[in-house]
Amino acid sequence: MAELRMPSLGADMETGTLRAWKIAPGDRVARGQVVGEVETDKGLIDLEIWDEGVVEALLVAPGTKVPVGTPIARVRSTAAAPASATQAVAPVAPAAAAPAPAVEARVAPVAPRGAPKGTPAARQLARELGVELAAVTPTGPHGAVSRADVERAAAGRAGRAPAALDSGAGPAAPPPEGAPPPAADRQAAMRRAIAAAMARSKREIPHYYLATTLDASKLLAWLGAKNADRPPAERVLPAAAMLRGVALALRAVPELNGFWIDDHAVPSRAVHLGVAISLRGGGLVAPALRDAADKDVDTLMRELKDLVARARTGGLRSSELSDPTVTVTNLGDLGVELVLGVIYPPQLALVGLGKIVERPWAEGGLLGVRSVVTVSLAADHRASDGHRGARFLAALEHELGHPEEL
Repeated sequence: MAELRMPSLGADMETGTLRAWKIAPGDRVARGQVVGEVETDKGLIDLEIWDEGVVEALLVAPGTKVPVGTPIARVRSTAAAPASATQAVAPVAPAAAAPAPAVEARVAPVAPRGAPKGTPAARQLARELGVELAAVTPTGPHGAVSRADVERAAAGRAGRAPAALDSGAGPAAPPPEGAPPPAADRQAAMRRAIAAAMARSKREIPHYYLATTLDASKLLAWLGAKNADRPPAERVLPAAAMLRGVALALRAVPELNGFWIDDHAVPSRAVHLGVAISLRGGGLVAPALRDAADKDVDTLMRELKDLVARARTGGLRSSELSDPTVTVTNLGDLGVELVLGVIYPPQLALVGLGKIVERPWAEGGLLGVRSVVTVSLAADHRASDGHRGARFLAALEHELGHPEEL
């Protein structure tokens, strides 16, 4: 019997609220399947499962907040003998100071298989605004209802119906127990979560910083030739090529790729790049581009566009927030030339990418103008030192200087 537990989606997460189940007892589930929605301080996240089998029991009802690591469902392996139809399944209650009653009986009905599709952010907003998804015209990817669709539907409804205060109906009823908090409260909670993680980082991690300026002329020329015959929607941006270079450089210097756990460094074989993405209205998340060192630039470009779109409209998965082995932040599009970042614990490093600019550049005794970019590294001195950090920057310089090898 396997247990699905409330996942940890970052160092700043202590609890999560189960918002919805997409499965029911008796359903068969597969690895990587989205089985529910979890709300954290950073938004609504699709919950994945990594065990195959049949759902034995749902242990937490929608609207329940539980600590990270709490069992929230049980899955019986298909290889195991089926339980007797008359055998009672004992519920597992979340850890608490006082005994808690069984919660299977409180689990809300699962939405029917034919329910309208919508991004997690759209479903959450629809609940807040009282909009029925079935009445919303979808314009999102694959026919899903997007947050913008819900906003348009709510605005149209508001234009047809008189406001409660105008009708003398008095103040609106308070939201039901377990309902998602208002957007302003979620935004404040996200800022508190980010502040807690960054304060912990600066308090516990002995940072060291390195930076270097790299010639990006060959990279831009290579991208120009690669994009020459492509429509704008299929062109590769410099950010994707630099992410590929960072991934390959981390493979060459693995001491920077991994986690600090139980007072020692745990390097990761896989390179999962956490990409810092700013959210509309403020805040940020850093979901992972998984196995970035094993993917070509075109694949990374497609996955980067998809990741940014889902981060800003809803649809991130739990594995994308729990898997990053290092974070990359790129503020070049905002005109920033040098980024001195703060490591996201328990990761070992953060890479900063600045704006590509034209500068005087001397090489071989000749002075000219080149396109250059400043790359920075913030690293954990417990796991590495300046020598290893310098080797990483040298490896990145090699990768960006030979773009045909990316």
